[in-house]
Amino acid sequence: MLVKNKKILSLTLKSAIVLFAFWFIYQKLVANRDLSDFWNLLNNISTKEIAFFIGLVVFLMFVNWLLEAAKWKRLVKHIERLSFWQSIESVFCGLTLAIFTPNRLGEYGGRVFFLSPKRRVIGVVAMAVGNIGQMVLTNVFGAVAGCFFVYRFYPTNSLMLFALVSIVTIFCLFFLVFYFNIKWLNRILLSIKFTRKYSKFYSVLARYRKLELLKILLFCLARYVVFTSQYLILFMWLVPGLHYLDVLMMTCILFFIQSALPSLDLFDVGVRSVTAVELFKHITDAHVAVIACTASIWLVNIIIPAVLGTYFVFKLNFFGNTKPA
Repeated sequence: MLVKNKKILSLTLKSAIVLFAFWFIYQKLVANRDLSDFWNLLNNISTKEIAFFIGLVVFLMFVNWLLEAAKWKRLVKHIERLSFWQSIESVFCGLTLAIFTPNRLGEYGGRVFFLSPKRRVIGVVAMAVGNIGQMVLTNVFGAVAGCFFVYRFYPTNSLMLFALVSIVTIFCLFFLVFYFNIKWLNRILLSIKFTRKYSKFYSVLARYRKLELLKILLFCLARYVVFTSQYLILFMWLVPGLHYLDVLMMTCILFFIQSALPSLDLFDVGVRSVTAVELFKHITDAHVAVIACTASIWLVNIIIPAVLGTYFVFKLNFFGNTKPA
C-alpha cells in the first residue's frame, strides 16, 4: 500500500474511532438516570464542599491512570523503551477504545499500537501480566472481605467459618503463587505442540523475575488503594453514619464481583449500581445515594478519561512508519 493511501486510511480509522466513541458516550450519558440522582444529592451542599470532594476524586482519577502509565512503562521495558509521556498517551488512548469493546479488549489495541508493529503481540502479553497482577489483588482483597462479610452478616458455627477461611486462604495463595511464577505459563505453552510455534510472542513471560513482578504488583496495589479511596471518600461524604471499615469491606467485595462479570464499560454502570445496592443494603438503606456514588465514580473513572483519550487516538500508529524513506 502506498504511503499516501496508508495515511488516508489511518486518518479515516482514527476519525471513525473518535466519532464512534463520542456517540457511545453521548448516548449513555443521556440515558443515565443515576447521574441525575447524583446531581440531586448535591443540591443542598455548598459549592465549596462540592468542589473539594469532587476535585479530590478527579485528582485521584489522574493519579490512578498515571500509576497505570508507570506500570505499563515498566511492563514493556523488556520489549521496547517508551517515555513516560508515551506511556500516558497509550494508556488514555486505550481507555477510549475500551469503552465500546467487551471486557475492555480495545484497551489492548489502544496501547500496543504505540509500539512498533513487530512488538505488538508481545506487548499484549506484557499487558496481560499487569492485568493479572491487578486481578490477583482484586481477588485476594475481595475474598478476605467476603470472609468478614459472612462473619458479620451471616453468623455461622466455628466449623463452617474455619472451612470458609481455609478455602479463602487456599484461593488467595493460588493466585499469589501463580502470579509470582508467571514463567510457568511459558513452560506450559512450550509443552503444547500447537502453541510452541508462537513462542516468540509469549517467551517474554520468562523474563519477569520475582523482584520485577513484586514491583509491578506494588503499582497494582497503589492503584487499588487509589480507586478504593475514591469510593471511601464519596460514601463517607454523601452517606453519613457509615463506618469506614464497612465501606471498605463492601467496596472490596464490589470490585471482586465486578471482575468476575463480563462487561462493557459503557453499560457497566448499570451492573455496578445494582451490585452496589445489593451489597450496601446491609449497612445503609440510602439506596439512591449508593447508586449516585457508583454512577459518579463511573463518570469520573471511565467517561472523563475516555474523552481525554480521544486526543491521543490521532497519535495511533496503525501501519508502523508511514513516512517516505
